Amino acid sequence: MERDFGAGDDIRFTRMGKAGIITLTRAQALNAVNHRMIRAIAKALEEWRDDDAVELVIIKGEGRAFSAGGDLQEIYHSGRAGKPDTGFFADEYRLNAAIANYPKPYVALIDGIVMGGGVGLSCHGSHRVMTEKTVFAMPEVGIGFFPDVGGSHILSRLVDSYGQYLALTGNRIGQGDAIWCGLGTHAVASQDLEALTDELSETGKVEAALSRRCRKVPRDIDDATIHVLSEHFSLGTLKDVVASLKEAADKGDEFAGTTLATMETRSPTSLHVTFREIDLGAMLSIEESMRMEFRILNRMLESHDFYEGIRAAIIEKTKDPKWQPARLEDVTKEMVDAYFDPLGEGELEL
Repeated sequence: MERDFGAGDDIRFTRMGKAGIITLTRAQALNAVNHRMIRAIAKALEEWRDDDAVELVIIKGEGRAFSAGGDLQEIYHSGRAGKPDTGFFADEYRLNAAIANYPKPYVALIDGIVMGGGVGLSCHGSHRVMTEKTVFAMPEVGIGFFPDVGGSHILSRLVDSYGQYLALTGNRIGQGDAIWCGLGTHAVASQDLEALTDELSETGKVEAALSRRCRKVPRDIDDATIHVLSEHFSLGTLKDVVASLKEAADKGDEFAGTTLATMETRSPTSLHVTFREIDLGAMLSIEESMRMEFRILNRMLESHDFYEGIRAAIIEKTKDPKWQPARLEDVTKEMVDAYFDPLGEGELEL
């Protein structure tokens, strides 16, 4: 039985047995999330929360992506027109918090690319199923933005300072590392997802269905790299992290050299803001994290680097962003502080 919660052709909502199933259907756009989709998912979750016949929620995506993020072109053009859509982000952040607090099992079947807004729709859920096709990243520092949608809450809680590493590099990881660090809860073969969905819908027994299909997968990162990575990214300031990486790179450490080179292509402002955001996020509830991120978001939508990053990566695809300031050392503490200042009457209401 299908329902229409106002997402049109972008999402298919289905009631099957004991499950409410959300299927993202913008396959050609890698299931990029727009405002209409956010509102519709929120409506569905609210209705299913109070429906005793719905025992769990399943969310998945068609095509080769679960969801590659938010619809950045739409955000870019509205901001360039002088009308940045903070309402989209407010509704998205409220949805992220609602997923984190959902009283029923929320099973995300992450079979493909999951980035940005897609992380917000999946990684706050109680069960995060990763397949061999999973590609995870929070690449926002590469477009002059920051890991939002609750990234401060999710990434700050990963093992061995791995979340800070992912946030500051934007690097992609696969199933094995995602399971190891805590982003995923279960590894399941892509070919088994249809049978898993059928059993979940029929029985409503999430743990039993997952345990039958869950398998152990090796991580890609080795022990030595984990140790070195943790040493660098557990340091107390971004300046210390960069200095540590540089010192190691100068001594011939390949991991440090590659990591530093990656970070040097990212927005210096984004790196400073992101480091503080992840650092603070470890001490905040999901609600506090979302309010902090909404403060940052409002300032990002007024910044140069966000629009420059999207221009270079997505609009003109020149891959040559001109960051302002262009160097890490030119980003002052006062500049970073401003991103975290209260919004007064404009604070996010949850």
